[in-house]
Amino acid sequence: MANILTTARMLLILPFVGLFFINAPWAMPAALAVFALAAATDFFDGYIARRRRETSALGAALDPLADKLLIAAALLLLTRNGVIRDAGVIAALVILLRELFVGGLREALAQSGRALPVTPLAKWKTAAQRVAVGLLLAAAPGGLLGETARPAAAGALWLAAILTLWTGADYASRGIGALRAAAPPQQRESQ
Repeated sequence: MANILTTARMLLILPFVGLFFINAPWAMPAALAVFALAAATDFFDGYIARRRRETSALGAALDPLADKLLIAAALLLLTRNGVIRDAGVIAALVILLRELFVGGLREALAQSGRALPVTPLAKWKTAAQRVAVGLLLAAAPGGLLGETARPAAAGALWLAAILTLWTGADYASRGIGALRAAAPPQQRESQ
């Protein structure tokens, strides 16, 4: 059941993206509703997995991937329609590049039989990203709050970017240390 909800989160990206290409007054509020529904599935899939003890390697791989795909799609589309612009593009890039880096780091660690557990701060980072995207969607032209909310949304994006960078540095430190420890002794000396 939990993996079904995670898969649903990924599938909801399709209508979310589609709403950005509809020129109608209801499109941005609908995009926000789809985004909120997709984000809510993360809470419920985790709750169900823990409650039913349905944790699996597939679920552990799909859940963070679904989160990253949803946030990446939102940031790219919000940049495309001009809601994220100027220095805000840097904040969006920080988020996207960190997510790619940590994904690659996790893959390298998995190949050496190690894992990089999610930290409590990383959960806050994910929540901050969702709040920022939600505010940006509400502040988009035609959004529920309108463009007057754009400064608050931009501030939330920067807060999310700072948390993202901070957790990325923590993961980099722990992950690179674990990779060095896993390397054969002659390789460690050359690092």
